[in-house]
Amino acid sequence: MSPKPRPSLLPLLLLAPLLAPAQTALPPLPEPMDVPAAGPSASRGAYAPQPMLPGGVVVPLYPPDSPELNKARMGEAEKYTMSDAVPGRISNVVNVHNPSIEFHPVEKGRNTGAVVILVPGGGHRTLVMAGGGSDFVPYFHKYGVNTVILRYRLRADGYVAEVDAVHDALQAIRLVRAYAKQLNFDPAKIGIMGFSAGAELSAPATVEFAEFDKKNSGSGDPLAGVSSRPDFAGIIYPGPTPFAPNHKAPATIPLDVPPSFIATAGSGDKVHAVWAMEYFGAMLSRSVPNIEMHIYGAGVHGGGLSDRQGIPFGTWEDRFIDWFRDLGFLEAPGVQTKAARDVAEYVREGGKSK
Repeated sequence: MSPKPRPSLLPLLLLAPLLAPAQTALPPLPEPMDVPAAGPSASRGAYAPQPMLPGGVVVPLYPPDSPELNKARMGEAEKYTMSDAVPGRISNVVNVHNPSIEFHPVEKGRNTGAVVILVPGGGHRTLVMAGGGSDFVPYFHKYGVNTVILRYRLRADGYVAEVDAVHDALQAIRLVRAYAKQLNFDPAKIGIMGFSAGAELSAPATVEFAEFDKKNSGSGDPLAGVSSRPDFAGIIYPGPTPFAPNHKAPATIPLDVPPSFIATAGSGDKVHAVWAMEYFGAMLSRSVPNIEMHIYGAGVHGGGLSDRQGIPFGTWEDRFIDWFRDLGFLEAPGVQTKAARDVAEYVREGGKSK
């Protein structure tokens, strides 16, 4: 007996789409929440800078009556440029007339007491916050390092970068040190890291602190007696430093100059590599201890924490941590660093090499 033919499944397959329940359309995505925004202009007094990251504590660098501030413009609001791709991410800030710092401390249980003041670049036309500020807060947090983001005055807004912006950097160091006890910072582990144009502030901060402190030692200065000397400096793909040939005057390296870490691309960013070498060469010629420089064979200018498609330049920040750890900045708060001991010995020896 022949087997009965099996019924064809083709009609059922053709009907399946018609029998299946209709898909419900997804609801639209909600609007991003808690997006940072600049505050309004102040009709009287100074503009109040707003936090750029959650939990940020913002403190203006100067009191409203400070001669550093431009009274005609200090009430103007800052202007943010937001990322098109990432909701809530600030790409750039301009129109800074009431410069400020934004504190981001770490938990007490992991706090080393060390502080990195982050100074964004941007060619003195803008502050590139992601590449030289906000991205580094979580990076340093995992090592127990506190961060502070500096918003400084710009050449594009009518200020003299070599004077006004450098003053902002030095004032930031003083102000962070003044608040150290309240925020569980180690006052002997406060340093500054500048990127590109921001490095044009971190580099002079290593040699101009004594002069700044002397000029700001009057009884009317609330920070009189608080040192603006950084305990370390990061100089990342720098603009011209105080040792560039066309600098206004030859820079004097003080005996208690802090250690510096320098990183840049090489021939792919030649002009910044030359400026980095000028700084390193000046320090090396004086046998300054713990000066470290990395010039990478492949790479271009900028980029912050980007991976750079796996090239060694994409790991410069890890080399900074190696250097930072070696100098004792990741030890517990209150423990004297190797950096401090080496500076003290260099001072005792009168800056002479061994």
